Amino acid sequence: MSAATTKRPASSRKEATHERIVDTAARAIRRSGYDGTGVAEIMKEAGLTHGGFYAHFDSREGMLAEAADRAGSDGMAVLFRVAAAAPPRKALEAVLRAYLSREHVKGVETGCAIAALGSEMPRQSPKVRRAATRRIKEMIDLVGRQSPDWGRPGAHERALVTVATALGALVLARAVDDPKLADAVREAALDHLTPTD
Repeated sequence: MSAATTKRPASSRKEATHERIVDTAARAIRRSGYDGTGVAEIMKEAGLTHGGFYAHFDSREGMLAEAADRAGSDGMAVLFRVAAAAPPRKALEAVLRAYLSREHVKGVETGCAIAALGSEMPRQSPKVRRAATRRIKEMIDLVGRQSPDWGRPGAHERALVTVATALGALVLARAVDDPKLADAVREAALDHLTPTD
């Protein structure tokens, strides 16, 4: 599950540069965390000088908020594409299989921002937390709408549990240094979450 191919149109050179900075920062926060993401490093990685930063952002927090939103947006775009490509009754399973795939476990820099950054969120500015919260709600809504019981009592709560379980399984699979254990965590979560016919 990688969003590396997601591109946004930019109508001017300044907008294109801004997009490049945000894309670079979105990868960097997932790779190094919020505290490990500095302005100088982002600008260098984007092929720009540090001095040009304030032509695009008022503050580091402004950049981090946009990066958090972009990282979440990229991840959600992948899940929406997976759901749209699957037969309706198999969309939830397809989403969960993509989310809990080995590729996604390994793709920290391009994968789910919530899994990469969730434990850091309580220490971030309200602007950054708001961006992340919007994407978390979007993920819960996507999972809920793919569920066969959508619209029935308890469906929203089941979507919350499904997202929490899948997210926790991804975090655990990424955390361990034992590939067999990582696979066992993923597979156990998938067995528990995927509906049986």
